[in-house]
Amino acid sequence: MATELTEHSHNPLRDPRDRRLPRVPEACALVVFGITGDLARKKLLPAFYDLANRGLLPTNFALLGFARRDWGDGDFVSLAEKAARDYARTPWRDDVWDQLAGNMKFIPGSFDDDDAFDNLAKTLKDMGHTHGIQGNAAFFLSIPPAMFPVVLQQMQRTGMADNDESGGWRRVVVEKPFGHDLESAIELNTLVDDVFGWRDVYRIDHYLGKETVQNLLALRFANTLFEPVWNAHHVDSVQITMAEDGGIGSRAAFYDETGAARDVLQNHLLQLLALTAMEEPVQFIPSAIRTEKLKVLRAVTVPEDLASYAIRGQYEQGWLAGERVAGYRQEKDVPEDSSTETYAALRLGVETRRWAGVPFYLRTGKRLPRRVTEIALSFRKAPHLPFAKTDTEELGHNQLVVRVQPDEGMTLKFGSKVPGSMMEVRDVSMDFLYGETFTEASPEAYERLLLDVLLGDAMLFPLNEEVEASWAVIDPLEDYWAGAQPHSYRAGEWGPDEADEMLARDGRVWRRP
Repeated sequence: MATELTEHSHNPLRDPRDRRLPRVPEACALVVFGITGDLARKKLLPAFYDLANRGLLPTNFALLGFARRDWGDGDFVSLAEKAARDYARTPWRDDVWDQLAGNMKFIPGSFDDDDAFDNLAKTLKDMGHTHGIQGNAAFFLSIPPAMFPVVLQQMQRTGMADNDESGGWRRVVVEKPFGHDLESAIELNTLVDDVFGWRDVYRIDHYLGKETVQNLLALRFANTLFEPVWNAHHVDSVQITMAEDGGIGSRAAFYDETGAARDVLQNHLLQLLALTAMEEPVQFIPSAIRTEKLKVLRAVTVPEDLASYAIRGQYEQGWLAGERVAGYRQEKDVPEDSSTETYAALRLGVETRRWAGVPFYLRTGKRLPRRVTEIALSFRKAPHLPFAKTDTEELGHNQLVVRVQPDEGMTLKFGSKVPGSMMEVRDVSMDFLYGETFTEASPEAYERLLLDVLLGDAMLFPLNEEVEASWAVIDPLEDYWAGAQPHSYRAGEWGPDEADEMLARDGRVWRRP
């Protein structure tokens, strides 16, 4: 009998694909650079507590923080405890926290401080004996990309990035943005891969850690119901939306240099597109899934008429949830003449045999009526309806909507006869909600992703080729938009009128979540 090839060693008595049993990493440490930032406080530290509370961290797990603060271990533990209490999703347990806090260390220093990095390297080496981590460590770069070179060089100088020298595995976690265009992305990828092997680089896109995004693969490939109609023969169009009702908060310096297209389209939405359009992988392993996603991203086409099919906007003051909110240019630290877009919508094509001719409409924006992320497939109408026109005038397209957030689940919309003596067909919906169907609450995205880093499971982390293929889509848009003023829309509206006109030009309308 042939032996199935897998990417990980496994117990010969157990199917390597069996993930019903909890997966717990081997003894290890995680070092967070930028531990005092909002990401660490609101996401990373609570995620570690929740993982520990669920019994998914090894007993010998050490968490090290590195930042330019005059702190001791006690100050760091106090900060971490407050963050965990404020943002953790699981109930508080003193015994869990005490065990986690007992293995926390803080290393003070700046990124150009050789002594601080020497101290960090020594601490990790000592923990190999005192904590039994055997040289296993991951490094989370929760820092601006401009600081990557100096940090990576320090890690290379001290040997902390070297698996052989450390005597265990070493991995690095990189937060988005992965560059600001294709050229900078290639430079960044080259820099990281020169210090860490490509297999040891984990690029986090937190959307890929959401339960409903992963369920998209189960929906398609574990059921015979959907896959036969998941193609251009049956699908009329696909809409992928990430709407936010909030503004930019305290991120003005970052956001005004970035904009909606670079901040969301290049990573989150193109990754959702790739998962929606990919072919079935030959195995449910990281390399197979990444290969199929990469094929999609390389097949994405940008419309020739960018004036009609690439729309960007910027919110003005308006009313949202009964409150008057300021326009983007009135936000703190935003230049009065800023031309940065807070809304972006475009039509893309996927030139594969499965999807040729099907438009993919992507949109994202801030200060929209509500916060929602969803993937909506609209199916073609029946070619012949044996009904009078008046019988079906209120019947729309059949739709399958995958809700990524906040009401995680799915909706199937189809036509049904209205009760009564007359023949009248209207749209009705069937809903599936995670929170109502399953008793266990869905973990936060960072819980899943951080656990996968420690396990060495790269399934949900984009390769550098995926990042570069995504920038190849976005760069022409940014070149076209350069120097032009965005269209305006009031806060509380679903974007500029030009975005509605874009779909009307194709005989379609945006779905209103």
